[in-house]
This record gives sequence, C-alpha cells and structure tokens, in this order.
Amino acid sequence: MDALLKLSALLSALLLAAQLSVAPATAQPTSNETAPLGIALEGFAYPYPVFYLERMRDGERQRLAYMDVPAQGQANGRTVLLLHGRNFPSSYWQPVIQALTRTGYRVLAPDQLGFGKSAKPVGPYTFDAMSADTVALLDSLGLARVDVVAHSMGGMLAVRLVRNAPTRVNSLVLEAPIGLEDYRFTVPPVSDATLLRLEGDATAESYRRQLMTNYALSLPASAVEPFVSLRERVKGSGEYPRWLQSFVNSYQAIWGQPVVHEIPLIQVPTLFIMGENDHNAPGKPFAPEALRAGMGHNAEHARTLAGQMPSGRAVVLPGIGHLVHMEATDQFNTLTLEFLDGH
Repeated sequence: MDALLKLSALLSALLLAAQLSVAPATAQPTSNETAPLGIALEGFAYPYPVFYLERMRDGERQRLAYMDVPAQGQANGRTVLLLHGRNFPSSYWQPVIQALTRTGYRVLAPDQLGFGKSAKPVGPYTFDAMSADTVALLDSLGLARVDVVAHSMGGMLAVRLVRNAPTRVNSLVLEAPIGLEDYRFTVPPVSDATLLRLEGDATAESYRRQLMTNYALSLPASAVEPFVSLRERVKGSGEYPRWLQSFVNSYQAIWGQPVVHEIPLIQVPTLFIMGENDHNAPGKPFAPEALRAGMGHNAEHARTLAGQMPSGRAVVLPGIGHLVHMEATDQFNTLTLEFLDGH
C-alpha cells in the first residue's frame, strides 16, 4: 500500500511538472505595448485574420503572411492586391481595405518575406524573388488576375510583378513609389557592415524623426508611433540580429535593382498618386552633398514617367508627404476607387 501511495504521489508530481512546463507556450500574448515582440510580430494584432503560405528561401522553409479580406455586401468579383512599403507592416493598409471591401472588392494584403509577420530571410533580396512569391500566393488562392495598389518600396515590387507576370495584373495604382530614379547614379555602394551599424544604433527618437522628416509627413508625430514602437519592441527578441540583417538586405535591393528604366514599358493602365512634399530618396545621406539636391523630385518624376507610358496618369496632392493613404485618406480612397472602377 505504501508503495502504491508513493507511486501515486510521484505520478501526480510529474503531471504537475509537465503542466507547468507547457504553461508559457500556451499563455495568451501579452497586451503590454512595450513588451518585446518576436521578429514575426508575434503578439501584435492585425486588423483582420492572418494566413500563411509556405515558401523556400535561403535553403530554409519560410512563411509568407497575408490577410485575405472578403468583400462586404455585393461582391464585384475583383480582387485588389496591396503591396506595402519597407518601413511598414501590411496592417497599415486598414483604412484602404475598409474602403475597398465596402465597395465590393476582395482585398489581399501580404507581408513580403522579410517584413511584418512573415519570416525573415538572411540572404540577399531580389524583386524577382518577391514577385515570384506574390505570384505563388495568387496561384494558391486561385486568383488569375488582380488589380494592384502599391506604396513606396511596394511600387518597385509592383513594377517587377507586372513586367514578370503581365497577364496577372489588370491595373496599377502606385502610391508615392520609390525607385522613380536610379539611385546608383548618385549614391555610392554602402557595405552591409556600415548599414548594420547605423540601423542598429537607431533609437526610438531618431527613427521617429527619420519617418517624420524624410517622409515630409503632414501627420502628427503620434501617427507614426505604432511603427516606432514595433521597431523598438523587436529589439527585445533573441532573433533581433536576424531581423536587422534582413532589413539591411532590403536596402541593398532598393539601391542595386532599379526599376525606373522599366516603368515606361508597363502596358496596363497606371495611376501615380503622389504627395507634393514627398522628396524621399533612399540612400540620400550617403550621396555627395553636391548631388543630394537633385534627388527625390518624386512628383516631377511621376509626371514625366506617366507621360512616357501607354496608359499612365499622375495626380499630385498638395501639402501631402510620403504616406498618402494615411495623410489624405479620403482623397486617396476616392482616387483609387474611381480609377479601379474605370478599368
């Protein structure tokens, strides 16, 4: 009897220990907005459910995160693909998603590999690979053709997407795209080591100032606080060095893989929506001082390029910077919907 009691006590202790050992893994994500985040933004809520597509990159299994939001009310049978910028997760598209779905569009908003809730590759980025990932996502969902709305770096990806897979894109909206000039002509190569040091040294204040100043935002500083907070919180992850390397790799792609020379070759109807005050030009601080003033004339570049395209048009919004869909939400949504509905 004593042996049975001892065995029972031992089994109870082992069961309790096992329960305690799994508790941290099954705990709910913290609601503390200053707590560290995983580099795939684990614990940070997106406005719509997030799904994943398995991909291979750098010899590793990767997961591409995306939101797939159905149309509200009467669906029009069309899907809009939203392509985010370098400094932003796809969650920042929420006001655009709301406007599109209300008017019958299905919306697909992925985080490219290296961004947001997607895995973080450590090898070099290419817009061709990102384009292939995007086509694979469309294939997985049975989407033969989509309309594309792309912001900032997403505009460079959109150019490569429509060039590599022209039958998959019906029309194109480029919101404050970068890559409207070839940065190699003004900015010398910058080593990964230098970029890792500079990005690693960035503080919340310096990053906040970078967003507000480089993007010439008409928004209050509080509007960029969620992006500043995300960047600060991933510093607490054990995989932060991987996030940092991945982020640096995206700069090298922007600098070394220009798309401006391909823009006049785009055949699909294209609308540029530009902020008049947006003079953002990646790598500008590294350029010789004599050349900096000639960089980032984005509204002017958009007008020129639109005029060289078979079906291009540029609209420039006065007093607006780089985050057009957040700075002038109603104007942006109206322009986008009128353009999409017309094609």
